[in-house]
Amino acid sequence: MFFDVQVLARKRKIRFDEVFPPGNVDFPDLGVRQVGPLRAWGEAELLDALGAREIRLRGKMEGEVEICCARCLEPTRLPISASLDLFYRPMTTLAAGAEVAISTDETEVGFYESGGLELAEIVREQVMIQLPMRAICVEDCRGICPLCGKNRNREACRCQETLSDTRWEALRNWKN
Repeated sequence: MFFDVQVLARKRKIRFDEVFPPGNVDFPDLGVRQVGPLRAWGEAELLDALGAREIRLRGKMEGEVEICCARCLEPTRLPISASLDLFYRPMTTLAAGAEVAISTDETEVGFYESGGLELAEIVREQVMIQLPMRAICVEDCRGICPLCGKNRNREACRCQETLSDTRWEALRNWKN
C-alpha cells in the first residue's frame, strides 16, 4: 500500500489494514525470513498539508519471522508485535549535500521520497528494529563445538575443550 501525499492532502487521514503473506516482505542478506503473515493496521495522516507535508503513521503490527540462533545456527521463530507512532518528512526538507544539525526530537523522524510512503518498507524497517541483537533458540542452547562443528544440542562430541594458543608458549616457558 502506498500513502500518496496528494491523496492524503485531500482526505487528511487514510485507514489501513494490510496483511503481507509469508515471503512478501523481503529482508535481503539479513538472515531474516518471513514465515507467517505480517499484519499492519492503523491510520496515516498528513499533519501539515500546505507546509512541511509531514506524515504521521499510527497503528500496530504483528507477525512472525525466522532467524538463526546465535549459538547453534538453527532457525528459530520469533513473534513480532509493535505499536507504531512514526513521523516522516519529505527528503526535500534536508539541505542538499550540506551537513545539517538536528535536535534530539528530529532523530525520531524518517524521510520519504517520490511523493509518499510504501507500507511494506515501513513494516520491513519496524521488523528489523524489533529483532534482538542475538536470538537464542532456547535458553539452554549448547551451541556448536568450535573444533568439530557439531551441533551440541543434537549430538555429543568427543573433542577436548582445552584450546591452546601457540603464540603464548614463549611466555609460558619464560617463567622457567
